[in-house]
Amino acid sequence: MSIRNDRAIVVSALKHAVPYIRLFKGKVFVIKVGGAVFADAEKTRALMEQVGILYQVGIKVVLIHGGGSQSTELATALGLETTFVNGRRVTDGASLDVATMALNGQVNTRILACCRDLQIPAIGISGIDGGLICAHKRPPVDRAGDTPVDYGFVGDIDSVDADILRKQLDNGLMPVVSPLSCDQSGVILNINADTVAAAIAAELDAEKLLLATGAPGILEDVDDPGSLISYIDRSALTKLCESGSLAGGMLPKAAAIDAALANGVQRVHVISYEVPDSILLEIFTNEGTGTLVVDDIAALTHAEQSPAGQAGRL
Repeated sequence: MSIRNDRAIVVSALKHAVPYIRLFKGKVFVIKVGGAVFADAEKTRALMEQVGILYQVGIKVVLIHGGGSQSTELATALGLETTFVNGRRVTDGASLDVATMALNGQVNTRILACCRDLQIPAIGISGIDGGLICAHKRPPVDRAGDTPVDYGFVGDIDSVDADILRKQLDNGLMPVVSPLSCDQSGVILNINADTVAAAIAAELDAEKLLLATGAPGILEDVDDPGSLISYIDRSALTKLCESGSLAGGMLPKAAAIDAALANGVQRVHVISYEVPDSILLEIFTNEGTGTLVVDDIAALTHAEQSPAGQAGRL
């Protein structure tokens, strides 16, 4: 490729990105990223470079991270068993200690170190800090025809103090949030990171909630990567859950997506961190890379529903 053609591509890309930059400058994006990507230094840097570009063009980013793979790996090394029910981790006392070490220690610190290298002014925080998230211990959950499930030290959110995050954003900082939280008496609780991201996005009136996961997006058939759904609304998402098309870790994601949309978030994007530059492609191009979820398909613009641009990610 000649230098002239290379320059033309760069200029064209910048011109196409300008309307999106103008539209989103000053808006709040909440991005939740699964912990698995942060187990690899190169993948961590590649993802955070994208987040850094969002910050540099004036988008206010709150990053929420998981750490399930790190927690499982550490638990295995310590000889502890890890149990999941409907995609959610059961957390006993020992598992809670592991989650604290993995989430607040290993993962959060690795992200902040990468941000320092990329000159992103990030600040680490958990749901415990400043009373950001107040939660209560989840009671045992009934299961049809089976014994109730006691998830242990797993929390359900009562409230989010979004002003804590707004103050950081208004001061030019990027909060990097661990989902660990606690109740009013200081009992530490583990909360699903997707659930935390949805609650924070709603309280911040976020323009977008992005869920970056290992899957390409929401699949109509979990065993067929080619069955990616470009856009979907809440009612269709509910039908997918009821039909059994969604399973494992996608179930809490679906619940988080539904909660975010029900509480005012206009656009939720499910993308893969395995796709190069997936965040930038999802935000700054019409085609996107994953699944766009909205409250009602009828509210989408013609461009968003067009075959060539599904879903034009405005």
